[in-house]
Amino acid sequence: MSLWVDKYRPRKLEDLNYHPELSSRLRSLAAASDFPHMLFYGPSGAGKKTRVMCTLRELFGPGVEKLKIDQRVFLTPSKRKLDVNIVQSNYHIELTPSDVGQYDRIVIQEILKEIAQTQQVDLNAKQKFKVVVINSADSLSRDAQAALRRTMEKYMGNLRIILCAESTSMIIGPIRSRCLLMRVGAPESDQMNTVLKSIAKKERFHLPAEVSEMIVSESNGNLRKALLVFEALKMQSPDLNSDALETAKPDWETFCYKVADSILAQQDPERLLEVRGRLYELMSHCIPPVVILKTLTDRMVDKVDEELKPEIIHWAAEYELRMRAGNKKIYHLEAFVCKVMSLYKHFLLGFAFE
Repeated sequence: MSLWVDKYRPRKLEDLNYHPELSSRLRSLAAASDFPHMLFYGPSGAGKKTRVMCTLRELFGPGVEKLKIDQRVFLTPSKRKLDVNIVQSNYHIELTPSDVGQYDRIVIQEILKEIAQTQQVDLNAKQKFKVVVINSADSLSRDAQAALRRTMEKYMGNLRIILCAESTSMIIGPIRSRCLLMRVGAPESDQMNTVLKSIAKKERFHLPAEVSEMIVSESNGNLRKALLVFEALKMQSPDLNSDALETAKPDWETFCYKVADSILAQQDPERLLEVRGRLYELMSHCIPPVVILKTLTDRMVDKVDEELKPEIIHWAAEYELRMRAGNKKIYHLEAFVCKVMSLYKHFLLGFAFE
């Protein structure tokens, strides 16, 4: 039994419920003989991966949905082993090189060279090239992006690359210039309501308008989150009685809120050491550091005085930039916590002496 977010994921471009002009453009590109490298970018949960898979189906047919998962082992120059999970069909391969951190260049070079130097196996395939889908392209190191750029130039004949990213700001100019950029914006509230109502209709139950609005409000434009919350609410209360319903927040988000509250409750070295341990715990459970930073910032901005809000937002942006450029994420998270503690302590002292 699959989750609704997978069960009702559109398989064809014509089944997508929003951004019809984008679907039409992708359909015409897939029908053309000169399919380009592409870069899909937009916020999380906007439907980038769904559109990529629908485009691949348009290119190659239903065979792209026959997937298998392989674990590949790569060796670094120092003979360290890197394990990378790869999802592939006969026509495409999907991977996330940024999972191995600073060694992503090795994965990029090995995989792309291997794919690019082999011909299409299926002689009846509509296209003669294979497609490599790279997730979290904005998290790739500069070295990996430089290697990717060289491969894109060298093997254009039998290889196409589709990149997925939340933002283009961390992707080098030469790669952006070699790709057709496709912005997948977050769906509007009415579009999300339409999707929720269509799923309720397929599941044969009535979705009250106020419940739908509550789910959309909680999701902040993230359709994936909206569908997960919707299914959780349905399991919690089958009749979807809006009076008794409450959207449950993920455990990691509640934990982040507690960390943010503890930062504002006390500002001293002992509390900083305690917060560091909690940050390590969040990261050990695979919560991305950038998500931790944003969640802490949102919570603290809600709690502090108006005078401090722009300062906290400014330093959150500063440390997010440093975090993306550096390797040890915990250093930048801890530095942000120190900065907020310092700002808040000075604010409280200044308020006390007035």
